[in-house]
Amino acid sequence: MPFVNIRIVKEVIADDPVGKKTAMAEKIVAAIAETAGISKNDVWVVFEEVAARDWFVGDSSVHDRRQKS
Repeated sequence: MPFVNIRIVKEVIADDPVGKKTAMAEKIVAAIAETAGISKNDVWVVFEEVAARDWFVGDSSVHDRRQKS
């Protein structure tokens, strides 16, 4: 049973978290099920939302990087 764990910056999906997660999950589940030849019901997807201030690239947060660009 495939298990997919998606970590995403919370602010990226803030305007429609349920809709965006649903759309992503549907496509991910379909791709894995089709490729592996298994039922969609055998694919699990979990989303973990992380605030931009808590996600670092090197020594700076995603929040700080976005403020600079």
